[in-house]
Amino acid sequence: MTTLSPVNHGSRVITMVWVVLSVITIASWWLAPGHASGAAAASVPITVTVIVLGVIKSRMILRYFMEIRTAPAWLKLATDAWLAILWLAILVIYLA
Repeated sequence: MTTLSPVNHGSRVITMVWVVLSVITIASWWLAPGHASGAAAASVPITVTVIVLGVIKSRMILRYFMEIRTAPAWLKLATDAWLAILWLAILVIYLA
């Protein structure tokens, strides 16, 4: 039985996060109307889904690639609050 060193474990986690981010990117593209048929029409459910995927992606990027996961709790909370306000504002502007 092999044990993972902290370096290998960290690199494995980052690789898995990168894969998840790639899947979310492809899913967002796939959801977008018009990429297959050429005719794009606004769709609230699709837009909300893509915005939610954007929230997930941005939080993962902050946590894993900008090293917020090892930051003090106040910084984690501040970045989460900033993301919530930013994405909520984008959603409200779109729906208004």
